[in-house]
Amino acid sequence: MALKNALLAVAAIAPTVLAQGGAYAQYQVGEMALLVPKPASPGILAPTPMIVPTPTSSGNPGTTSPPTPTGGSTGNPFANVQQYANPYYSSEIHTHAIPSLTGAAAVKASAVAKVGTFVWLDTTAKVPAVETYLTNIEALNAAGASPPVIVSFVVYDLPNRDCAALASNGEYSIANGGVAKYKAYIDSIRAILLRHSQTKVVLVIEPDSLANMVTNMNVAKCANAAATYKSLTIYAMQQLNLPNVSMYLDAGLGWEANLGPAADLFSGVYISAGKPAAVRGLATNVSNYNAWRATTCAPYTTPNVNCDEKRYINAIGPLLASRGECDGTSDTSAVRYDAHCGLPSALKPAPEAGQWFQAYFEQLLTNANPSF
Repeated sequence: MALKNALLAVAAIAPTVLAQGGAYAQYQVGEMALLVPKPASPGILAPTPMIVPTPTSSGNPGTTSPPTPTGGSTGNPFANVQQYANPYYSSEIHTHAIPSLTGAAAVKASAVAKVGTFVWLDTTAKVPAVETYLTNIEALNAAGASPPVIVSFVVYDLPNRDCAALASNGEYSIANGGVAKYKAYIDSIRAILLRHSQTKVVLVIEPDSLANMVTNMNVAKCANAAATYKSLTIYAMQQLNLPNVSMYLDAGLGWEANLGPAADLFSGVYISAGKPAAVRGLATNVSNYNAWRATTCAPYTTPNVNCDEKRYINAIGPLLASRGECDGTSDTSAVRYDAHCGLPSALKPAPEAGQWFQAYFEQLLTNANPSF
């Protein structure tokens, strides 16, 4: 299917770590989605997302006026840089994972702690950490870090967040002033980025938001939140449209029937926001783990022909989450229990979303390809 002009289905892949079949899988610079893969470049192991670039034209104005200064980031933000190994994720590995491991497994886990990951800003309380991380990175780069260090964040605090699930509900609700609180959350991120305008930052905007507007409008909570999701996503895109920012919308939706409606929605929001120059395209596999190249499609993907990330990106691109943190509890008595976390294919027992999941981390570590 032809995509809208705002969404070009070509991806120059930067260094990335994909979770492939329950394992860390490391890929390098050089692969082009939609094209014949080129040989991998050696030596760079920092994980970054697979991207579907969009044009950087300023285009026609949207429904609201974008703030100044406007975004102007060009080129591949993941080329010739290393991604920041944020201290929070590293501390989780050293505090939770390594004490339960011995021998080679402990050594490998220590290596994982040095791998860069995206930092999830899933509560307002975490926003001040942006200042801390940017200050740290500026010190590293001033000291001659080679290649230079960049930091990447996931913006994830919409009111009525993740409307079709329970495991990842957020702190704000539309009914209780969530719109104003979310705008304040975005404004606080913007203020920090302006204070560190010489430092490059990559942002992924609101996983599981726009995608729900395609697949879950039969869920009352999603239908009621749809207009707010769209308007606040546009607000975030406009406010964070800064020269040092490269921004990506969360995509998802690999099922054939969803590709067209998803392309319409993503391009429509992009155009309504005024085609912000900092918005570079789409990121996939933000919080879940699909194979990059599956020899055969797993039974639980039937009948989706886009059962792995390569198939998906060729149709309409991978890992941001800190591997080892849970995405939902399997405890049926928990308030945030989601039935998907109790399916036969789910790893159990699982803790609450965001908590350390040692068994899953060890599974990833054991299956890592290539190994750490």
